[in-house]
Amino acid sequence: MTTTQQSPHPPPEPRHGHGHGPGPRIAGGHGHTHSHGPAAPVSRHLRKVIAAVLIPFAAAVVAGLVVLWPGGTPAHQRTGVGFDRQTQQATVTRVVEVSCSSANGSPAAPGGAPSAAGGSSAPQQASGTCKKATVRVDTGKDKGRTFTEIVQPDQSRQLNQGDKVVVAYEPSAPKELQYSVTDVDRHFPMALLAGVFALAVVVVGRLRGVMALIALAVSFLMLNLFILPAILQGSNPLAVAVVGSSAIMLIALYMCHGLSARTSVAVLGTLISLTLIGVLGSLFIGWAALTGNTDDNTGLIHGLYPSIDMSGLLLAGVIIGSLGVLDDVTVTQTSAVWELHEANPTMGWRGLYRAGIRIGRDHIASVVNTLVLAYAGAALPLLLLFSIARSSMGTVATSELVAEEILRTLVGSIGLVASVPVTTALAALVVSADRGTRERTASPAAVPAPARGGRGRRRKR
Repeated sequence: MTTTQQSPHPPPEPRHGHGHGPGPRIAGGHGHTHSHGPAAPVSRHLRKVIAAVLIPFAAAVVAGLVVLWPGGTPAHQRTGVGFDRQTQQATVTRVVEVSCSSANGSPAAPGGAPSAAGGSSAPQQASGTCKKATVRVDTGKDKGRTFTEIVQPDQSRQLNQGDKVVVAYEPSAPKELQYSVTDVDRHFPMALLAGVFALAVVVVGRLRGVMALIALAVSFLMLNLFILPAILQGSNPLAVAVVGSSAIMLIALYMCHGLSARTSVAVLGTLISLTLIGVLGSLFIGWAALTGNTDDNTGLIHGLYPSIDMSGLLLAGVIIGSLGVLDDVTVTQTSAVWELHEANPTMGWRGLYRAGIRIGRDHIASVVNTLVLAYAGAALPLLLLFSIARSSMGTVATSELVAEEILRTLVGSIGLVASVPVTTALAALVVSADRGTRERTASPAAVPAPARGGRGRRRKR
């Protein structure tokens, strides 16, 4: 015969809350717990210490936004080159096959530019068969106007009736040459893909997914309303990138993960790692004499806005590009340390750090490899050209065009690797320093009673 031991303290009244706060958990009744967002099992003193660091930082970010906020993108005279062209949407209404010998006598596109098919407008063999496309302008002041476009047989992209296309407009050209097809209109497939992405995030992430999408929208707004116009206005690209990325970091992390000590530790780890990336990037960009002006697009930017510091723009891109990956690593490491502490509240900061760093090593190995492969995939055509030219690996790696991307990858990866021990140490120090405070403030009634029915132990928070 087994007797049930009675607690020397009177049984607490049943609770029907959701277990927020550090109070005891009741074995019977409504004893389950859940929290909205990350738990923050830290004392008031530690919360004050964290706030003393983050509040001045947030105030400095707000002040930087006010000082550097642009009045708008500066106006300029369009050059008609590359992206700096007036464009409209249009539709291919009719396509007929014609002899290239007669088609090549037709007027060429303005400025001799290639058409949307991506091939040359040079005359083809007289025996070839070309296409003569009639294109209707659907937007702008010339809506409804039609023009013809000759598509050569060797062009990689052919025009078909019903295709939605983008056309360039050159007002200074003769009337019959003012419009030319430059690209395919991809608004619908891209919008559909974005909708599928948003639906997947909401279905899987639920409320967190919704908040993540809102944070993503805020990031785009920060880029389009602050970072890009401020750089074009002539502000220092590095200062703009630091202020803008800090604002994005604060908004995104707190919006997605809640206003808690756990999120604050992740913010601190991200901030320290971004500082390291900025210092290393500035040092090696100067040491390697990288100008940031390596292709047609950066050359056009420098031509339109000579006051922009192109090397500073390169460094700004390194900082902004590293932020997204850093957020992932610092939040993951902080959450891992918090969960380890929840599983074993008696573990000291050294034990928490060792366990957390073991998790972080796996994360580092996978993410660094991802960064390198992502760059290699994006630069595959460029690397293929170097391979065709039979250039040595050293020549390829030290050419400015490739060296810039290598620098982005290596500097970002160094910051990523450093963020793991930094964030893990911060999180371990915070939760372990708080343990003694909570144990001293715990009441005798907070000692959990043995679990009933052999259902296992209760978690002590």
